[in-house]
Amino acid sequence: MVGRTLPNLAAPARFRNFGYTGQMIPRQWLLLPGLFLVFGAGFAQDNQPTLNALEKEFQESMSGVILTGRFTRQDGNALAEDKYTIDKVAKVGDDLWRFSARIKYGGQEMTVPISIHVKWAGDTPVLTLTDESVAGMGKYTARIVIYKGQYSGIWGAGQGRGGQMFGTIAKITQ
Repeated sequence: MVGRTLPNLAAPARFRNFGYTGQMIPRQWLLLPGLFLVFGAGFAQDNQPTLNALEKEFQESMSGVILTGRFTRQDGNALAEDKYTIDKVAKVGDDLWRFSARIKYGGQEMTVPISIHVKWAGDTPVLTLTDESVAGMGKYTARIVIYKGQYSGIWGAGQGRGGQMFGTIAKITQ
């Protein structure tokens, strides 16, 4: 038996070949995950962009809403129905906002996170999207003005596709 090590029978069989020594973890190490959660939450809050009064109003007025209206296509004269449900809007950068929108595309409804730059013309937000990919639907460009419960703008999807859009913005009633 000289030079031969005996198996650690105190360790469960599945750990015997992985260097498990059967020693307990020091109690102070158990606090580490809790400290990361507490301090990590504080750091995450520090990284949240601050909102001025107009931005707070915009975020509140554009979260939990339905945009209902019409749009045109450059290749025709007919108006088509336009409907978007926006669950939540949150500022994620200097002028970058994330919209969590439910849209119908190809006969199916899906929730799509869309990052949109919001520029300000005085007290009026202008949504700007320039050749941005939108969740498997292609690249889009748009300029949409939001004012007093209404929206109006232009949109384009490349290759001569595009048009105008307009409608109303209403809070979702539960």
